[in-house]
Amino acid sequence: MIDTHSNEPIGYIVGGGLKEGFRIRLTVPADRVQEGSFVVCENGRFHYYGLITDLQLGSTDPRFADEKTDRLQPAIQQALLGKTLYTTLMMYPTLLMDTGPEFGSPDRAAWEERVANQQENPGPKPVKTVPAHHAEVRQANEADVAQIFGEAGDGMFVVGQTIEQGYPVRLDLKKFVKRSSGIFGATGTGKSFLTRMVLAGLMREDVAAALVFDMHNEYAFDDTDTDRMVTVRGLRGLFGSKVQVAALGKGALVRGKSPDFTLEIALKDFQTNDIELLSEALNLTDTAGVTLNALFRAFGPDWFAEFMKLEPGAVETDPESGKTFPADNSVAGWARQNNVHEKAAEALHRKLAVIYDKPYVVERPAQDFVTEIVDKLENGRHVILSFGEYDNDLDYLLVSNILTRRIRQHWVRKTERHKTHGEAAPRPLLIAIEEAHKLLNPHLSGQTAFGIIARELRKYFVTLLVVDQRPSGIDDEVMSQLGTRITGWLGDEDDIRAVLTGLAGRDQLRGMLARLQEKEEVLLLGWGVKMPIPVRSRRYDETFYEEMKGRKAGTPQPSDDELDEWFSYG
Repeated sequence: MIDTHSNEPIGYIVGGGLKEGFRIRLTVPADRVQEGSFVVCENGRFHYYGLITDLQLGSTDPRFADEKTDRLQPAIQQALLGKTLYTTLMMYPTLLMDTGPEFGSPDRAAWEERVANQQENPGPKPVKTVPAHHAEVRQANEADVAQIFGEAGDGMFVVGQTIEQGYPVRLDLKKFVKRSSGIFGATGTGKSFLTRMVLAGLMREDVAAALVFDMHNEYAFDDTDTDRMVTVRGLRGLFGSKVQVAALGKGALVRGKSPDFTLEIALKDFQTNDIELLSEALNLTDTAGVTLNALFRAFGPDWFAEFMKLEPGAVETDPESGKTFPADNSVAGWARQNNVHEKAAEALHRKLAVIYDKPYVVERPAQDFVTEIVDKLENGRHVILSFGEYDNDLDYLLVSNILTRRIRQHWVRKTERHKTHGEAAPRPLLIAIEEAHKLLNPHLSGQTAFGIIARELRKYFVTLLVVDQRPSGIDDEVMSQLGTRITGWLGDEDDIRAVLTGLAGRDQLRGMLARLQEKEEVLLLGWGVKMPIPVRSRRYDETFYEEMKGRKAGTPQPSDDELDEWFSYG
């Protein structure tokens, strides 16, 4: 619903500063404004953009605040309200725009020339000064929102509307994919719908290839919204064969449907580090790392296959003494030969059997799964890996890390050839992961391929989209590297602190984040947007489906020059 009063002043500046924010005396009923409102203060040639972070009741005479005024005559009541009794707003100033000298003035042409020659930056830019006393403040209008968050155009995606006026708020997806980003919210706040919506925008605009690790099988095929009991479209249904669905293991199904292809992991793809990442899931002891290192020294890259060929408990008998001892092909025999604790080696063998016996783990796959996925990603398609029946932590950690490590290695090699020999740059790749705290917690983030990608920023054209309900479980260093953050309601103070890690204005935004509505309202903030803003996220419904299908077929891919600009973007 559009607010027809948005160009009228709602108050005027009465005090404040850059650190505490600007104090505004409200001149309209308090219910016309709420926390998170996008407001503009026009002071001469400068426009200050900001958010309302607090509303406070005040009075010039405490006696009138303490005593009810309903017994007074209506005329006296009206005189008191707004004069003796009033409401004060706190405005968190985020951006400043210099509109230049007045049109027609002698200085206007010179100013425009300096702006055209990039000798002067009109903004939007950080606020480093304050408006004058009594400068008027109004709610932002549609032109203001478009000025800050962009107009309709290539790569611009409407993620929601301003909460009060209903003006569209757009996300620049070309900028969004240049750094890793995050979608957060407590359980039940609609993270999956929001993630599906953002991924649909990325796929529609073709700003990057998307590889989605779909742990709970929510994104590929149609699903049911349990709140409204209606069918919601999957990304495969929206974009057809442009979205390829993969599953784990020969003959695997996803929600009863056949995927486009299946993946099998070769034993030679396993590194000892991959097993150490699973210490908690496999209940490994501290000695497991020593045993794994010994296995790699003994067998090299084929350590997993060779180790599992050993027979636990196999013994031979000394014909003279009749005593038994570990056979050469036994786990204990190998342990003795390599100075490894026998019981530790046998315990590791038992625990690795859990992985070895997985149907999708084979000695020689029918084809290299990485080559197949890379080929699809590089040729204009997106891949969703649905875990099907393997929706547990062990499978998710294992498969996602191995696959991401090998795909990142391909992108690194292609980027190095691009930089060194002038070959074509790789297509930008966004990797979406759910339950991110399981892969990026302080204990594991330095060891997983995901932690490496998050810290590299856009160095090799690969970024992450991390989705999580407990951002406090993600390593602080990784959180600080996330460019854009889209967050729904969070009830835990630690989670709120984590989402705001590394951002200016944390104190002002904390309360706003804690008081979001549990459904549909989200806060956009971080590097990917010029200023933070709460929005009502758009609905994932028939209107959205039709818009996504409206993309013209055959949209050209970015040129090498555009990719070079992407790579060098600061």
